[in-house]
Amino acid sequence: MSEVRAPRRQETELTDLSAVDLQALLRYGEVSATEVLDAHLARMAELNPMINAVCSVSEDRARAEARRADDRMARGEYLGPLHGLPILHKDLIETAGVRTTFGSAAYRDHVPAQDALIVRRAADAGAVMLGKTNTPQFGTGGHTWNALFGTTVNPYDTTRSAGGSSGGSAAALAAGMAPLATGTDMAGSLRIPAAFCNVVGMRPSPGRVPWLPSRMGWFPYVVPGPMARTVNDLALLLSVTAGPDARAAISIEERGDRFAPPLNAALSKLKVAWAPGIAGLPVDADVHLVLERLGGTLCGLGAEVVEAEPDLTGADEAFLTWRSWYYATSYGTLLRERPEVLDEFTAANTRAGLAVSGEDLGRAEVLRTALHLRMADFFAEYDILVMPCVPVAPFGADSRHPETLGDAPVVSYLDWMRHLYYITATGLPAVSLPAGFTERGLPVGVQIVAGPRRDLDALRFARALEMATGFGAVRPTGVAHNSARKVLK
Repeated sequence: MSEVRAPRRQETELTDLSAVDLQALLRYGEVSATEVLDAHLARMAELNPMINAVCSVSEDRARAEARRADDRMARGEYLGPLHGLPILHKDLIETAGVRTTFGSAAYRDHVPAQDALIVRRAADAGAVMLGKTNTPQFGTGGHTWNALFGTTVNPYDTTRSAGGSSGGSAAALAAGMAPLATGTDMAGSLRIPAAFCNVVGMRPSPGRVPWLPSRMGWFPYVVPGPMARTVNDLALLLSVTAGPDARAAISIEERGDRFAPPLNAALSKLKVAWAPGIAGLPVDADVHLVLERLGGTLCGLGAEVVEAEPDLTGADEAFLTWRSWYYATSYGTLLRERPEVLDEFTAANTRAGLAVSGEDLGRAEVLRTALHLRMADFFAEYDILVMPCVPVAPFGADSRHPETLGDAPVVSYLDWMRHLYYITATGLPAVSLPAGFTERGLPVGVQIVAGPRRDLDALRFARALEMATGFGAVRPTGVAHNSARKVLK
């Protein structure tokens, strides 16, 4: 049996290392949790004033957690897979004793009494919580702006959007403020910012990471999930946050540790559907060019690649109807009692939901069920679906959404999210993975979708594609080039 040796600490900034590399250094005592924390707090102090990714810093809690990790390590004890690793949580996710505003003035002073399950599981695995990341009000929209904290900008070009609604998490990861972060996803809130900021985000199957606490436990469209700079790092976070919970109405019984890295797959046996023009949805020319090049890479991975796509009929109506209902249920009281605290998009979605009838919901459910059955049939033939993620490159940070898509104006702020929310309606797991850069150097992502509850298949394929392209390793220089820019308010 060969001797297991501790990895040597590299002459690299701690903030530039992957979570898996940091995990090894911490595990073998090459670096302390306090050192790792100090490095990330210093990076945050340097760059957050330019990017505005982190809206609340929990330094006291983080230092106490880092000291605990170091004390336990001094006694030969290891807290778990995330021992001493810094993590940031989206401001839609409740954190005990740390302000959680949901991006809304209505909750500017809200301090929860309990952690959300995803937060508690990360902490139990040894993670050190750095703070909360910016989000649009109640997660409404694909651009991170709110009246409390202003705009989060893109580290690759600070004149551009970081995406949303988990834009703060994605921007912080790209800038090296933390190796791990959490987000949530309904219409693409994990996948859009991951694509815009050249990081990895996953929308897990509903119930894979139980959503607790929740007032609507049976609602499958909103899910919490992991974000990171590499697929292995994302899998590491998923491995400790996934798994069943008896309190959750939707809860997949499989243990989370099955996702633990490293991820390996025999791609030669896979049949991959490549759908760059799925459902006839428009894609901007600069994004299409990036995806066209990616298609060639796919064919070189060893899998059988076929240009094919599923029938997504009904996804639009099913998603928009149920989403409207969700807004009415969640924010109808605020609209009646404190309408001044709601931004225009949240208010409009809530009003639309109040107009939804029982007949509308019934039709949406019939459409969703038919869609599910067609997707199950599709994935009986194909192992993986690869398709566009966001059809536009990061747009101007002064705008709430892109002005055009293809040759047409964007009328509704949801128009450009169809590639994402159609997949939400299917209930399938999806990974947003770096796919390249436009001629202007703006990140583009690709969406990797697997069959029902086959989250591990999506991750394995994403890891193989990540290794083949190397795009995720390209770190931003936009912050340095735009260091004089002030955060938009």
